[in-house]
Amino acid sequence: MRWRTWVFGVECGTVPVQPPRRMDILFDLDGTLVDSRAGIFNCIRYSMEHHQLPVPTAEDLLWCIGPPILESFAKLVGPDSPHLFEPAVVKYREQYSAIGIFECEVFPEILETLEELQRQGHTMHVATSKAEVYAKRIITHFEMDRFFASVNGSELDGTRANKAELIAHILEQQRISRDEVVMIGDREHDIIGAVKNGVPSIGAMWGYGTGKELVESGATLCARVPRLLVELVGSL
Repeated sequence: MRWRTWVFGVECGTVPVQPPRRMDILFDLDGTLVDSRAGIFNCIRYSMEHHQLPVPTAEDLLWCIGPPILESFAKLVGPDSPHLFEPAVVKYREQYSAIGIFECEVFPEILETLEELQRQGHTMHVATSKAEVYAKRIITHFEMDRFFASVNGSELDGTRANKAELIAHILEQQRISRDEVVMIGDREHDIIGAVKNGVPSIGAMWGYGTGKELVESGATLCARVPRLLVELVGSL
């Protein structure tokens, strides 16, 4: 593309203008696109109470958002009750799929940001450790499916729950170059997963992780609010 240059109405020549760089953008779900604390916390507490296990407070469960749910329940149930691990997960999923899945809301500025990124020609994908079957329901429920070329998550048995493995899977399946992709997420798992795949990342500081956590994990950039993503993606 070339742009004509005029001075006082006289054409002085042309200068090259680079078109905007189009990226593939991988978005985490919980803590990045949606605030899902209520549904996740309520269902964990429901399962723990059902199995007469110690019921943590909401504040004590914040660490559970980000890691795979199987990993979280392994720690919650603990080594003293290994026989309750699988039943606890089953009870959680029973409640979550029926009620908790929609006990969440889209973060402010997210829809407007997705619209602008799409307008600029970027291709967007969801990359979440949450079970893919749940992720697709959430994205469709909040009418965000119009923004995403693919929604990717783990299998119920935990396959691809590791964020590094999930990102590698998406890059392969979608034929995405590592030179043209960025991962956006709010927890260390998102950033470390990006680092292990050799791709840049943007820390979502409006989510559940801290700025310190994101920086120490190796985030390339950090955004305080969603609307800043447009500028930061353009700077990569």
